Amino acid sequence: MNVAARVAVVFTIVATPALAHHGWSSYDSNKTITIEGAVLSSSYGNPHGDLTLEHDGAKWEVVLAPPSRMNARGLAEADIAPGKTVKVEGYPSSRGRPELRAERITAGGKTVELR
Repeated sequence: MNVAARVAVVFTIVATPALAHHGWSSYDSNKTITIEGAVLSSSYGNPHGDLTLEHDGAKWEVVLAPPSRMNARGLAEADIAPGKTVKVEGYPSSRGRPELRAERITAGGKTVELR
């Protein structure tokens, strides 16, 4: 196999997980909304944290920042644990589903900028 073919194979293997991950273009960056409610589930893992929030009778999926950024800015994993109440401001999904890309979160008595 020549060098160009090897490079193409490596690029394909490395790029495939990134393509499977959602991009920021699927959120309406011209519209900011704020939701508040009880955390049903949360993850403080890579590539970014996330949580499911109960708001106005719907389950909202909220995409957070990477754990290293949340930790550096003072948002502990315990602050977004299930049962906690949080307020999240961010960009809604442009696909019509209850999903939000969080820009900031108020949890544990403090507001944390995520982007």
